Amino acid sequence: MPDWNSLVNEVEASGSTYDAVRRKYLKELHEYTGRNVIAYYSAWLQNPNLMKQGVLGFELNDLDKNGLMSTIYELDRSQGLDLMLHTPGGDIAATESLVEYLRSTFEDIRAVVPQLAMSAGTMIALSCRKIVMGKHSSLGPIDPQIGTTPALGILEEWDRALEEARKDPLRGQFWSGITNKYPPGLIGTAEKYRDWSRELAVEWMTTCMFSDLDDAAAHSKADEVLGELGSHSATKAHNRHISANRAREIGLDVVLLEDDQPLQERVLTVHHAFMLTLASQPILKIIENHNGIAFSELYERA
Repeated sequence: MPDWNSLVNEVEASGSTYDAVRRKYLKELHEYTGRNVIAYYSAWLQNPNLMKQGVLGFELNDLDKNGLMSTIYELDRSQGLDLMLHTPGGDIAATESLVEYLRSTFEDIRAVVPQLAMSAGTMIALSCRKIVMGKHSSLGPIDPQIGTTPALGILEEWDRALEEARKDPLRGQFWSGITNKYPPGLIGTAEKYRDWSRELAVEWMTTCMFSDLDDAAAHSKADEVLGELGSHSATKAHNRHISANRAREIGLDVVLLEDDQPLQERVLTVHHAFMLTLASQPILKIIENHNGIAFSELYERA
């Protein structure tokens, strides 16, 4: 299989036909695994300035349902699905809807993470039967965001304020200067987002990844995972990168790409083909299957 430079040369030799090169290697991945392949790729890494400007579309959102519907249509659903994920995450309501749709369509879904599936992307991975990762792959914490602030971080700060105010009235005066600036309903909203994300993660893991265990054991495993991925104090930051080995340590069913060299080569070739496309084209996101059916969102270059 070609490396990055070979892919660049292949694209240039074929007249910059990024679509043709991507689809060639998606098809080869499908032929190797015998499974349906859908790649979900966001261009957030290629466009950090647009992200900072608040341009929407890089994140998981409800428009993605249209892309999945288009790429799932006419697939042989008995073959299962390898869902390649490269995303910063996004809206929890959209994520819940997308997972419900995917799981109503395929009984056997593997999340394939060539590089990054963060936040809500990690939640999708948790909903799958297995997660395929390499040494270069990362998941992230699933603590939901309120704006750009982690909901669990807000609740951690609130609990600290209450505890210190209880012990020391002077510290209470200090904290009141901070908490009085909280907008109405902030704490309640943060609690609901925390509970919502945890309930979804537990439901998805116990009914799929850990479904071979009895109910008590499945819930115990899910709680162990949430003790890491759903804890702001454990992960420290919303963009914390959780490696394949760490994901295994906390109990997730992770398949290592390095254990299947032909699979690793094909997955990384597809990944590089998508990254080349996103780096050269004004695309927010691509959702594409191994048959070449694609859905993309564009942005206007300045």
